[in-house]
Amino acid sequence: MPRVASDWISLAEAADIFASANVPISRSTLARWAASGRLQSIRPGRRIFVRRAQVRAMLHPRRRAVAAEHVQEALFEDWTA
Repeated sequence: MPRVASDWISLAEAADIFASANVPISRSTLARWAASGRLQSIRPGRRIFVRRAQVRAMLHPRRRAVAAEHVQEALFEDWTA
């Protein structure tokens, strides 16, 4: 019987998600991120679980947009003049 996708995944599963995106992250690094609060985690017993959506979101960080009126005009001046 296939496993039902859960919101909480083990550190090994999280490392596999990163590896499939060509981002080699070790389980020990993920454990440190969970301990520091960088990754939301739960620890029922000895195993650590992190949120699948948060791991996937780390692979696609949000872009910060800058409004055109806040861009410094000097950045676009001709340097040869």
